[in-house]
Amino acid sequence: MIRVLFNKKGGVGKSSLAVNLAAISASRGYRTLLIDLDTQCNSTAYLNVTDLPKDSSIVDLFEQTITFHLHRRPASDFCHPTQVTNLDIIAGSERLTELESELDSRHKIYKLREALDSLKSTYQHIFIDTAPALNFYSMSALIAAQRCLIPIDCDDFARQGLYSLQQKIAEIKEDHNENLEIEGIIANQYMTNANLPKQIVNELLAEGFPVLSEYIGQSVKMRESHQAKKPLILLAPKHKLTQSLIAIFELLDKNHTQS
Repeated sequence: MIRVLFNKKGGVGKSSLAVNLAAISASRGYRTLLIDLDTQCNSTAYLNVTDLPKDSSIVDLFEQTITFHLHRRPASDFCHPTQVTNLDIIAGSERLTELESELDSRHKIYKLREALDSLKSTYQHIFIDTAPALNFYSMSALIAAQRCLIPIDCDDFARQGLYSLQQKIAEIKEDHNENLEIEGIIANQYMTNANLPKQIVNELLAEGFPVLSEYIGQSVKMRESHQAKKPLILLAPKHKLTQSLIAIFELLDKNHTQS
């Protein structure tokens, strides 16, 4: 299953969720791949992925599609192990910005899907972290993925943004990727004692949005996890926040099994 975490709004926890869900997947014994498509490279930094071989990041995978190679390297060459058993990563790169306009002008929007198609027999779960923008790379991810997860913080701006996101994903589904579905909206940094988050979630549910039934609460433990460069399943497996993330993964895994 290929899942993309996407929202045009920044600061909603895409990278944190992508890394932690991928790490939980790997801890359950699934061969798992994480792809870092954000130029900030937060997922790569979170997993403390350093000292990679030269020309081995996501930008190099894309770059070889616009340069002449007698023997183009397979996508598997760009997948590297992380500190988490069973979890590999295609590392991010700040150079993605430099390459974007050329990839776009040369119509390479389907190259990520081709690469991931070649990896489906190797990885049972693939998670894609994206930038907070509908750019070439986010479009590539939505075209390559089967399911989209949308993290939100529970305010009115988030709700308004969901309407345009829903429309754009419907267009991509119609024009480029008939398999794409919004699998779930993840209420992140949810404050259980506040009225507004409950109101926003209830309104979204009433409008038919697929808000997942497990909400991710606020906790300093996530920042501690970032600082330690360890996913929560390694740093604090019994913590309430970790258990919420595990519950999210189990919901997704159950959906996958039943589909």
